[in-house]
Amino acid sequence: MKYMDLVKQESKKKIGILGGTFDPAHRGHISISKEAKKRFSLNKVIWAVTKKNPFKGKSNLNLDKRIKYAKKINKNNLFIKVKYFENIVKSNRTIDLIKYIKKKNKNAEIYFIMGADSLINFHKWKNSNLILSICHILVFDRDKYKAKSLNSVSYKKYSNKSIEFIRFKKVNISSSKLRKI
Repeated sequence: MKYMDLVKQESKKKIGILGGTFDPAHRGHISISKEAKKRFSLNKVIWAVTKKNPFKGKSNLNLDKRIKYAKKINKNNLFIKVKYFENIVKSNRTIDLIKYIKKKNKNAEIYFIMGADSLINFHKWKNSNLILSICHILVFDRDKYKAKSLNSVSYKKYSNKSIEFIRFKKVNISSSKLRKI
């Protein structure tokens, strides 16, 4: 490889996207964002807050409160950018979000970050094949979901493409657990 090709490759921007309702955001989200940044040399991680996840029920907190809280807990994590895109993209679909971010960052490599629980239904997401062709998928192990996600239709169908299953020291917390407190 030529020297200039190496320089271009090293200087290529790498953007992580962690999408979700963040109802509420918590240290588990921060932990996987930090781990993805470290392992894949990401320049930034965008927390793309959605009004409503198509696979989940209604959020307990309203959108503005969720966004404000996510920003508050990340005030010391300057590489994490909390954003709401649905008013710009006119969609809550991951494929539309990724296309938008890719269009705004033409030469960037995109890494979509998800928990193992999300992988289970990934094959049902709109244009899941296209998502895989546009970006890398980083799946973070979550308690009680590892076996189910590794045996899922999605993992069996896509694991040899752009899906990477990440094993790391998990933070035993979830938004649903926090809502019960």
